[in-house]
Order: sequence, then C-alpha cells, then structure tokens
Amino acid sequence: MSGRGTEKGVSRNTEGVDFRAVKAAVSLADVLRGYGVDWLRSRRPDHLEGRCPIHRGDRVDAFHVSLSKNAFQCFACQARGNVLDFVAAMEQCSVREAARRLARRFPVPTDGAVGELTKPNWLGKNEGSNKPLPFTLRGVDGSHPYLQARGILPETAARFGVGYYAGPGLMRGRLVIPIHDARGQLVAYAGRSLDGAPPKYRLPAGFVKSQVLFNLHRAAGTDQTVILVEGYFDCLKVHQAGFPFVTALMGTVLFPATEALLLARFGRVLLLLDGDDSGRQGAARIAAQLAGKCPVGRVTMPVGGQPDQMNRADLAVLLTRHLGREEGTT
Repeated sequence: MSGRGTEKGVSRNTEGVDFRAVKAAVSLADVLRGYGVDWLRSRRPDHLEGRCPIHRGDRVDAFHVSLSKNAFQCFACQARGNVLDFVAAMEQCSVREAARRLARRFPVPTDGAVGELTKPNWLGKNEGSNKPLPFTLRGVDGSHPYLQARGILPETAARFGVGYYAGPGLMRGRLVIPIHDARGQLVAYAGRSLDGAPPKYRLPAGFVKSQVLFNLHRAAGTDQTVILVEGYFDCLKVHQAGFPFVTALMGTVLFPATEALLLARFGRVLLLLDGDDSGRQGAARIAAQLAGKCPVGRVTMPVGGQPDQMNRADLAVLLTRHLGREEGTT
C-alpha cells in the first residue's frame, strides 16, 4: 500500500481518518488540557462550565462541557458539537483537518476502514433554523434616556427600530434591538438589560447567532467595503457617523456561515473590534481566517477602547483615515 490513502482506503500518514475512531479515542477533557483551558469548574458530576475558550468571552456560565457525552456548547457564541468540532473552532480549520491533527496527537486505533466524512457540526439540530418571526413588538420607545446616554440619535433609533419595551413577554423592561437575516426578515429581538439584571443581553431560545450578521441587510450593496464590529451599539454608532456599510458579529467570532455571507457581498473587510484582549485576539483570528480570500484592514483601538464609546466626529476621522489608505491590508 502506498503512503497516501484513497477516499476509501486508510492512509498511514492520517490523510484519511476514521472520524468515529478519533471521537471514541480522544476525550474532550484531554483536548481542553492540551489547550491550557484550566479555568472550567465542575458544577455537577461529568459537567464543566466557565468562560468560552473559543470566543474568549467574559461570561462565566456560557461554556458547558458534558464529559460523559464528550460534547460542548457555548450559549454565547453558539458553538457546539463534539471533540472534532471543538478543535475545528479553536484552530479555524475543517473538521477533516481537525481529525487529522487529533490523530497525530493522540493514539487512535485503526481497523482498516475510513468512517463517514461528516460536515462541521457548528449548529447541530438548529442549523438554518432562524425562521422569520410571526410578530413585531409594538410600543417600542426610541426616545428612552438610555439611548441618549449611549449617544444614539433619535433618527438612528428609529431607523434600527431600537427602543425600550414595556409590554408583556420575554423582553419586558428591556431595550429591544431587532435582528434581521440577510434577506431583511425579522428573526429575533435582543433584549438589553438596563438595570444590571442578568443576562446582559437576552435572546430567544433557538436563535442561532452563528448564522446572522447584525445589520447585514442594510449594509449589503452600499459599498464594496464592509466595516466589521463586535456589538449592536458599535454598529449603530458607526452607522450614524456616516458609514452605513457596517455589520456586527454579535461577538468576536466569524463563523463559516457568516464568513460566506461577507464574502458573497463585499470585496474588502475593515475590522474595528474592541481594544480589549478578546477584541484584539478576535481581530487577529479573523484577519488570518480571511487571508487570501479578500483584502483585510484592521483598526487598532486604544487599550480598553470601544467604537460605541467614541463620538461621531472622532469615529468619522478614524474611519475616513483607514478607508482612504491601502497600506495595512492583507
């Protein structure tokens, strides 16, 4: 047998990998230790939780691991799956490549047969499940003092449909932010806590964040360049500074589905993520992810700085300077 296997043969250099064998042989606990993830805590037998090592968020209850099922789920960035999905997310590679890398790092028995090559399971049963909402919230107050305090103009609040909701239901007493899919269909509301009550942002059960870019339906078609930010208020502030071609990750991770949305609509990406560790790591990760696929520019924020904390004039100067020069792109 030659060193390189065929699609139906087993390669001795792991070019072909039995996915089932890898998942059976490699524990997620061992992989977490290999990445230096030592901050997860046991809340009950066979269960760990803590900050998500994938998107490096701050929520200490976002990332959950079932040791008995060898599976994980992050309720913030929506990443989920088995040990292969975890490695694919951490190393920004395909599940096929993740299996190869694990087979090189861990002893994986082979029986002469290659398992079924499955697609990355980022979403599990929820894949593609963001359906249009059958309702819209009525009586949303776009003049709430919180918006004024955040520097959001009344016309911006009205355009985005953002405001305080005092009606019944899940979003009662929160600032609501409508979220649309790429076709402009309303698929969810994000509810921002105004009194410090957790969670900071509430999203409806079943909403798949990794399939959506906030404001994409407005940004697409306005320019060949898109400005990519982290959060809703970053997006609002950039938009009202005169740059409507802006969309938000709702985090720091560019998923395969959202990457495809970007590349299908824009020719260049300008990253404007926060100046904290999470934002800078996210910007570096996304720049590497998009390298060779499209030109990528990066705006480095001051340490701890956020776009939503800047006024319109300063944002306009900053973005005009970066959009008007070609150096620094990859």
